[in-house]
Amino acid sequence: MKTCVIIPAYNEEGEIEKVTREIIKQGLTALVIDDGSSDNTAKFAQQSGALVIKNEVNEGKGASLIKGFNYARENNFDAVITMDGDGQHSPADIPFFLRLATYSDSAILVGNRMLKTKNMPFLRLLTNKFMSWLISLVAKQKIPDTQCGFRLIKKEVLNKIDFSTTKYETESEILIKSSRKGFKIESVPITTIYRGEKSQINPFVDTLRFLNYIIKEIWTTRH
Repeated sequence: MKTCVIIPAYNEEGEIEKVTREIIKQGLTALVIDDGSSDNTAKFAQQSGALVIKNEVNEGKGASLIKGFNYARENNFDAVITMDGDGQHSPADIPFFLRLATYSDSAILVGNRMLKTKNMPFLRLLTNKFMSWLISLVAKQKIPDTQCGFRLIKKEVLNKIDFSTTKYETESEILIKSSRKGFKIESVPITTIYRGEKSQINPFVDTLRFLNYIIKEIWTTRH
């Protein structure tokens, strides 16, 4: 399965080279979308052998993912894996995603951090559980950890989704719109490393944006 690993990154010079080198060792294409970083994220990613697309300004995680999806489509990849560039997601889990994808009829595999939540910050745990419950309700299939960005997405999904978002809610949009098109979503247990860094998600602005998107989706389906 020809796979491109897409890594949206913003000021991740401390971890990005290590992450991309581990991906490239597996014989996979590592594509870093540098979302307007002010540090050496792009430089260190390129040093590792990763491909880099650089946004001149910070466009948002969703916009960066979409650029990666477009690259994967244009270059005939069978699937993409999306993961964070801060070291929270372990490249060692990638082979499990790939093995499962070869025989599973699921079009999307989503990492599941909810099996081991001991080290997850309490507020993040509550937020993730609420959002996962809400998105599962809208998508009409159970997805235990909808906020996990470590995913495998097969090309048939990317070919059928028209995106309307550009920020963090894009990850929710993928799940909802793919579900409505009949694609099956499956969960995959993953290893998660919490390093204590401040999250790049704005709890107020991004939560409001998320809820606004969900309300629009519910309204769309009922009218």
